[in-house]
Amino acid sequence: MSGLPDQADYVIIGAGSAGCVLANRLSADPANRVAVLEAGGRNAHLLATMPAGMATLMRDANPSNWAFESEPVEALGGRRMFVPRGRGWGGSSAINGMLYVRGNRADYDQWRQMGLAGWSYDDVLPLFRRMEDFEGGADDWHGQGGELAVRYGTSRDPIYRAFIAAGRSAGHRETEDFNGAEQDGVGRYQVNIDGGRRAGARRAFLLPALKRPNLTAGTDIHVTRIVVEGGRAVAVEYVSGKDRTPGRITATREIIVSAGTMQSPQILNLSGIGDPESLRALGLPVVAALPGVGRNLQDHVDIAVTYRSRLPLLWSRTKGWRAAMIGLRYLISRGGLGASNSLEAGGFLRTRPELDRPDVQIQFIPGAMVNHGQKGMQPFDGFSIDMIALHPESRGTVRLRSADPFAAPEIHPNHLATPGDVATLRAAVRMARAIGEQPALAPWRIAEDEPGAEVVTDAAIDAWLRERAATIFHPVGTCRMGATDDPGAVVDAKLRLRGIAGLRVADASVMPTIVTGNTNAASMMIGEKAAELILAGV
Repeated sequence: MSGLPDQADYVIIGAGSAGCVLANRLSADPANRVAVLEAGGRNAHLLATMPAGMATLMRDANPSNWAFESEPVEALGGRRMFVPRGRGWGGSSAINGMLYVRGNRADYDQWRQMGLAGWSYDDVLPLFRRMEDFEGGADDWHGQGGELAVRYGTSRDPIYRAFIAAGRSAGHRETEDFNGAEQDGVGRYQVNIDGGRRAGARRAFLLPALKRPNLTAGTDIHVTRIVVEGGRAVAVEYVSGKDRTPGRITATREIIVSAGTMQSPQILNLSGIGDPESLRALGLPVVAALPGVGRNLQDHVDIAVTYRSRLPLLWSRTKGWRAAMIGLRYLISRGGLGASNSLEAGGFLRTRPELDRPDVQIQFIPGAMVNHGQKGMQPFDGFSIDMIALHPESRGTVRLRSADPFAAPEIHPNHLATPGDVATLRAAVRMARAIGEQPALAPWRIAEDEPGAEVVTDAAIDAWLRERAATIFHPVGTCRMGATDDPGAVVDAKLRLRGIAGLRVADASVMPTIVTGNTNAASMMIGEKAAELILAGV
């Protein structure tokens, strides 16, 4: 048995970053009966609690990671991209790098300029502040007393400060708060880690709300379709457990799809909502013709300039018996390397001065990484200046592979498909080198390892990019918001699905354009916004 009721006022598909916020906010009124359907488990294990566990959870297929794989990417030499997606309570906030980055004011003002009323920066800032418990206290930019712990990293490793000093000497300002008045510059990251534990959406929003008798959150519930009758979404069909027992839950008010950028379009397609020609080709009925479902896929692509180090860094500190000691220390005190995400410094830079916001993000890592760690850490001490292209021109798609609801979606990311995207990442490589060669990093630096001193010309850098660039796991946009005259939009500014009553989408898939930075904070804000809209009856 699934443990789900036969009926609820609100049915939320997916207990990810947005879904957990929704569950909390909608169930705060005891008159609302809320049910959450989650395909994964509870994510209560050690690796999902210990911040350093992300290295394992993100890299491999496991119960907390759907671990999809893309179709071959032409511009990357036909390589397939590893596409980790969080599974279970907390979604990707249970396996991600825990960086708390909202994006840039210009991101949200751009959404408003696209005709999306209620999504400007001034509109969404109160939502971010409402959720926060910021260690620096409440101010114009941050909130205190909310559910979501926002802290600065606790590592005292001097290489983080050396990186910031190197950034300054390379000509970049130092900023104290990437989520404050100005995002540009180098500095310390804020993280969702509290008391040595991951503080994702599961811990912040879902677990406290589960004490309420009007909220039920199921696990191992695989949604097969949304039932639409008379132009209204009325129920969700699913199978549960290892024996795939069929079930159905009726929604008396609304169904909210919060299954993420890959699986929200998949569930809509399985329900007959999407491009008519594609649906018919798979033998699915056309319930609502929305060709934008699964299109507009955007993601951040990154490349790491790496250096060998003469001083011990993550490789020496984590190899062999030291890994066991890290785990033991963490179990005893919730301290040490196990309590860190090892991503405590970075920056936001502009490759061209005329840009209205940063187009490159840095994640500084005290380890030599390739393909964003998908192949693990290199077997020597080193550090990485990981450069992320923030505003891709390229667009991809997510499609149904078949009408089988258990088949993984067909993901076409289309990375680096335009000359502009390649040029941005090429410029980022040169910016990384300018920082990496500064005197502040000299005590660690032996020499550049990748791409190597011989890779200098545009052509040589571009060839290396196509060999090594990878996704940094920030897919958005496949059920995008749009104005009423936007033919490719899937939902309106109120997150209501076009043409079907009682159905909304609320997760990263609704972003019309990707934000300037990590996407998890914005995903939680979208859950907050959706709840506000629903409770207001609009």
